Amino acid sequence: MTEGDNGKQNKLNENTIPNVDQDYGGDETSPGTDLETALEECRVSLHLFLNNRFADALAALKPRKSHSMYHALGYSSILLMQAAMTFDPKDMDVAMESLCESLHVCQRFRRKVGIMESLVNLWHGQPVDNLTEEEMHAELCYAEVLMQKAVLTFLDDNIISFIKGGMGMRSSYQIYKNCQAMEIAMKDVEKKKSTHVHFRGGVNMGIGSFNLILSLLPSRVLRLMEFLGFSGDRELGLFELREGATSSSLRSILSTLTLLMFHLYITVTLGTGDVNLTEADALLKPFADKFPNGALMLFYTARIAVLRGNFTFAQEKFLACISTQQEWRQIHHLCYWELMWAYSFEQNWMEAYRYVDLLCRENKWSQATYVFQKAAILSMLPEEEVTKLGENIVTLFRQVDGLRIRLAGKSIPTEKFAAKKAQRYSSVNPGKLVVPALEMMYVWNGFKVVGKRPDLTENILSTLDKAEEQLQNNPAPSEYHLDDLCVVQLLKGLCLTQLGRLVQAEICFNYVISSEKKIKHDTYLVPFTMYELGLLHKQKGDIQTAITVIENARMNYRDYSMESRLHFRIHAALNTMGSFEAKLPPSRTPA
Repeated sequence: MTEGDNGKQNKLNENTIPNVDQDYGGDETSPGTDLETALEECRVSLHLFLNNRFADALAALKPRKSHSMYHALGYSSILLMQAAMTFDPKDMDVAMESLCESLHVCQRFRRKVGIMESLVNLWHGQPVDNLTEEEMHAELCYAEVLMQKAVLTFLDDNIISFIKGGMGMRSSYQIYKNCQAMEIAMKDVEKKKSTHVHFRGGVNMGIGSFNLILSLLPSRVLRLMEFLGFSGDRELGLFELREGATSSSLRSILSTLTLLMFHLYITVTLGTGDVNLTEADALLKPFADKFPNGALMLFYTARIAVLRGNFTFAQEKFLACISTQQEWRQIHHLCYWELMWAYSFEQNWMEAYRYVDLLCRENKWSQATYVFQKAAILSMLPEEEVTKLGENIVTLFRQVDGLRIRLAGKSIPTEKFAAKKAQRYSSVNPGKLVVPALEMMYVWNGFKVVGKRPDLTENILSTLDKAEEQLQNNPAPSEYHLDDLCVVQLLKGLCLTQLGRLVQAEICFNYVISSEKKIKHDTYLVPFTMYELGLLHKQKGDIQTAITVIENARMNYRDYSMESRLHFRIHAALNTMGSFEAKLPPSRTPA
């Protein structure tokens, strides 16, 4: 690649991956880059990133990050992703500094207005008429950086940061809506410009992401968000993101990754677990074909295999993802988490321990969760195996509460749940948890995943039968005895449901529900079991009973572990059954 006297790069072939030792546009004092050339250079940097050349991508963007809105956006986006993966305060500070600088760069390209108009625009965004093409892109980039800055602000542990983040999100959303209005108002001849596809793709990504994420919120929360000017239309969100993902826009990969995150994670953890793997495959394929050794592509290929129940193939792909690059070890940590679960589904507890131990040693995201998970997995092994490993289960469980962190001033629900479960080990004579690794599998909706493999589901059911037998034959039951029996019955019911043995599953669920007044500690069991019983009725085709049972869980239980997570799942389940209670009136604000 060569650079002419006018400082513009020649057009690059779609698959060109340049050498970062070459000139990317002069020194840091060089003038701003025109829009078309900036987009082309950022596309090259994106390809570097997707080919695991993360430092090279940053190096390519750095010379012009103070002069080009797209270089600034790309540079700060990579730093934000790195900070989110490491959770290191230094990385977060660097990312925040870069995002603030990017806002200033984008602001320089926005329409200049007076003081009074600026105050109005702070709430309502720029007016949509008579903006130049460059000013339109400046609005879009400003909204994107503002959204990223708000996300990072949420991670600070105080209420002021939470409020600032919320205000930033609202401003970002309002600007995206203005950009959407610009897109609609544009003349056909203007839409034929080579740079317009990138503007439209950015609108697709922003409007789609906001609508999809907001649609996940329980009804009472979403009504409040709509009062504040947000809207959460899931079908609109999916439509916009699909449009963005299939375009030739610079942001098509962002729309694709958002959809993959929704299909492969959110619908599992916060939904019913009914995943659209066909669409996930179709979304990933173009990028996997173009970047076959890209860490992100290998990771999502493996995740799709997990959700299909093809755990051996998934393990191979996660290991390939680890070996393909060493620059961002944080991606390794994502793979360790997935490998831990893939081996847990097989009840290969030694391999599962290996990867959770690596997380405990290397990753800072949620040490309380990792240490609890490590102790839980060790609890599934014979005592002599634990001794050989040099581990002490009681000591590990006692560490959990002190490792908890807060995000946006709030405790992390899974950490809070883990700490409460680990409390029984704080006494002089600890009361053992019965099947903690399988219970945590349920927390992450893993029974829906392992249910794709009847053979492995039968193996887990056998483990639960043995645990139940030990509890029933215990000559000196502890105060946790009934709670533990109910945990086992819930998990057995899940296995039996996946195996299609619905009558037996219903018996297990009803045992838990009928024990409500006798449960002392694990009060989450009854509402979660009612939710699962509702899904069982749905599977039987009795939709009205399903809605009634699930609504009972939603309306009549409060202040139990992971309550918000269950409400997310209830909201998703009721939407699939056409429950009027789950539906909202049409938004009064435009999408």
